[in-house]
Amino acid sequence: MKNKYRILKIAITVIILGFLLSFSLKKFSGQKITDNKISVKMNEKTPVYFIDEKDIREIVKKENPSGKVGDLNIPALEKKINNLPAVDSANVYLNLNGKLNLDIKQRVPVFRLNKEGRDFYVDEKGIEFPISKTYSHPCMLVTGNVKKEEYEKLAELVEKIDNDDFSKKYFIGISKDRNGDYNLLTSEGNYKVEIGDLDNIDFKVKGFKAFVEKYLVYQDPEKYSMVSIKYQNQIVTTLNPNYKENDSILKAANIELAKAPVAVTKSAEPKPKAEVKKEIKKTGNPSKPKAAQARKTEKPTASKPKTKAKVKIE
Repeated sequence: MKNKYRILKIAITVIILGFLLSFSLKKFSGQKITDNKISVKMNEKTPVYFIDEKDIREIVKKENPSGKVGDLNIPALEKKINNLPAVDSANVYLNLNGKLNLDIKQRVPVFRLNKEGRDFYVDEKGIEFPISKTYSHPCMLVTGNVKKEEYEKLAELVEKIDNDDFSKKYFIGISKDRNGDYNLLTSEGNYKVEIGDLDNIDFKVKGFKAFVEKYLVYQDPEKYSMVSIKYQNQIVTTLNPNYKENDSILKAANIELAKAPVAVTKSAEPKPKAEVKKEIKKTGNPSKPKAAQARKTEKPTASKPKTKAKVKIE
């Protein structure tokens, strides 16, 4: 008897709790998600403005036209926000008081790439996303046919430049030429810094820094068209042909090239007859009779055939 009473008591308690719970859920699901119950947080360290709180609120309204808690599909809303190109991650959840929380992290561009007529951003993970019509983020401009597998290394290079006061002062852009070599564009002069591939960047930039501090600070930046640091343990400079003070240096270099010995092969040519006649006259001994001289000239030789013309002239 006592056991039956206990079971009945437990059953009544469960029914009452279930009723209260269903009533609470019904009341909770019928609540309106008003603007003051929507909390949007942007969690990126670097402030970016590809999307703002207003854009997120409009998405919430489109996904839940009734505005009721019970009609809101949280997984669908979260997926919708995550599919935005400028969004890195989104977390959507409801509190017990009916407050909707949206924690959003936007993509932060590391560089802006102009490639094959396309213009887009690339973040630190090497992910492409389009530029915005309403917002332009200040970052390094990169041009050339950069491959996707190079995005992360290029992002590392840009971050190293941004975090170094010297590099940030000198380098304002990056280009990739047809040979596949990377060049750093400088803020001073018209010269570029050729770095080749994206390996050993720290060592290459350190070499350029030493070149600047020990030599370039005493020169006019317009003097050079390129400074190459892609070779190991050496720096190669190219003079700017449009810089007037380089004219004398370039002319001297051209003169030195002109003075360089050139190997010329001469073919053995027979001497003209006139020259042979003169030599015969000079070598002839006036003390000897003409007959003796004639006999001497008529004597056959291994190298020259007989010619009656030589004898006749004499």
